[in-house]
Amino acid sequence: MLADYHMHTFYSDDSSLPMETAVRKAICLGFDEICFTDHINAVYGYNDCDCDSYLKEINKCRDLFKNDITIKFGMEFGLQSQLCNYYECIFNKYDFDFILLSIHLINNQDLWNGDFQCGKTQDQYNREYYQELYNVITNYNDYSVLGHMDLIRRYDRVCEYPFENVKDIVEMILKHLIENGKGIEVNTSSFRYGLQDLMPSRDILKFYKELGGEIITIGSDSHREEHVGYKIPFIHEQLKYLGYKNFCTFDKMQPVFHKLI
Repeated sequence: MLADYHMHTFYSDDSSLPMETAVRKAICLGFDEICFTDHINAVYGYNDCDCDSYLKEINKCRDLFKNDITIKFGMEFGLQSQLCNYYECIFNKYDFDFILLSIHLINNQDLWNGDFQCGKTQDQYNREYYQELYNVITNYNDYSVLGHMDLIRRYDRVCEYPFENVKDIVEMILKHLIENGKGIEVNTSSFRYGLQDLMPSRDILKFYKELGGEIITIGSDSHREEHVGYKIPFIHEQLKYLGYKNFCTFDKMQPVFHKLI
């Protein structure tokens, strides 16, 4: 069983990939299931995705490729703690299979361009990032897994920040996830961005397992055709090496466990 559970199309403002092209690529690579997770990054209540058209396109692809691949309806919610109520309204409007919860902005400051990190020490922006992640998950529950949990590593231009310096906050996050039936994803964009470790890091993956975590999805975070499915079989191997036996897909927000290949 191969599944890619983090895929973007032209419904995300940072991608121009046609949905049908992404599906055909996944079929060509031998994938059994995919989940589209286009962005909603609400800033002061502005929704950057046409959800109705997005779902219509997904259903069109489901009909077109029904004999070749399973396609699930997901989204990536880019939350900020002050906007949790807004996302509740979106979630309640649609019959989602899967929701990635991610942090891309904090106090409307972007991580990717360094606005959030500007004027702060490496200690400050790393701890503030994880604290915001904890604040969000303790105030919002309509999601399946945390997307690229240690995303701050992607945009840390100083160096790899020691895991031990944030282990206390990470422990709070992971325990909350486990207690509430939520999971984490392994995001293969780490290879595209040249990170020294997986995303999340092997330290986090080991810690999650030690604490009793079991719900893990695997996604390419694809924005272009060549990203689809990238390195996902390799992640199966890595998870097995770390002691995991299963990964998850989702159906109507419920995890479905599959043996790692």
